[in-house]
Amino acid sequence: MDTLLALARLIDRLTESVGRAAIWLVYVATLISAGNALARYLLGGSSNAWLEIQWYLFGAMFLLTAGYTLKHNGHVRIDIFYNRLGPRGQAWTDLLGGLFFLLPMAVLLAWLAWPMFHEAWTSQEMSPDAGGLLRWPVKLLLPVGFALLALQGLAEVIKRIGVLTGHLAPPAPPAEGRN
Repeated sequence: MDTLLALARLIDRLTESVGRAAIWLVYVATLISAGNALARYLLGGSSNAWLEIQWYLFGAMFLLTAGYTLKHNGHVRIDIFYNRLGPRGQAWTDLLGGLFFLLPMAVLLAWLAWPMFHEAWTSQEMSPDAGGLLRWPVKLLLPVGFALLALQGLAEVIKRIGVLTGHLAPPAPPAEGRN
């Protein structure tokens, strides 16, 4: 169990690093958006490339931070009974949800997205819009984002097993207003 918990801590560090780096994409997208608006209204010109890079960054913000959100228990919970359960019941709910829903979905989506990225990479697919960008960078975000989510899902499953076996204390409840 100690080896698995060490793996979970390693995945947690990776998720934390990627999440904190992705936060900067918000600032980059904001600057690009403001610059594009200024160019359009003050200089009378703009570019589809500027609009597309904003879309790419928006996609990156969400895809690269899904695991970060899961790690910090910031995701939306649908289970109305979850908060009524004790720590062991919550651990079982998280464990079963991770094993039967999160991990299969994230792995499947990463796997299905890879050929789409690969085709865009090998063909050097371009946006059909005038002045558009290469498409493979944004298509790469799909398998990478879902793979990162799957990794964090694996870490969460390991941690819930640790809770159930007494190797870890239950996670702290989410902050008020976040679930």
